[in-house]
Amino acid sequence: MKLQEAISHIRTNGKKCKFSQSFDLIINLKNIDLKKPENKFSKEIQLPHGREKEISVGIISDRIPGGINKAEIESIAADKKKVRELVKNYEFLVCEAPLMPLVGKLLGKYLAPRGKMPKLLPPGRDHNASVNELKNSVRARVRDYPVVHVYTGNEKMSDQQIKENAEKILDEISKTLPKGKNQIRNVYLKTTMSSPVKIEW
Repeated sequence: MKLQEAISHIRTNGKKCKFSQSFDLIINLKNIDLKKPENKFSKEIQLPHGREKEISVGIISDRIPGGINKAEIESIAADKKKVRELVKNYEFLVCEAPLMPLVGKLLGKYLAPRGKMPKLLPPGRDHNASVNELKNSVRARVRDYPVVHVYTGNEKMSDQQIKENAEKILDEISKTLPKGKNQIRNVYLKTTMSSPVKIEW
């Protein structure tokens, strides 16, 4: 069914819960050789209607108040428990250019496999703008399996908002794939507790 119909169908027929369920896209790919590193990707997609829930963005900086500074990076890297907490506590990380080499050297092996290497904070740009963009973004990843599972919105949002978020995700993933939309096998939409519904796209 069409995306708009699928959203309405899930709202009407999906399992009701006491909490606000998320909407998720499941995008199955085809004809993509994941043995080739260039076919794997992790990218942030800024949603037109945001996420409708708060997420944490960590700032790595010696200059910005409250940021994770050089000494803290070294301390975290020396303690695997602190590394796990860093990965768990922050959905995204941003980093000022001078500290990027240190982060790559000490934390890259932990962050990269999880798609959580920090985004560069552009010099001269207000860091709050970069943080706010990421708070309204989702991460789409392809690593070991030809499937992208990505948060799209939640039940508090309108059908139109969920539809436009989903369309943005599908459009951005198509642009990222080597052969574009032709490498998308099928697409499903679901909520946390509902069964997936196949959508035409």
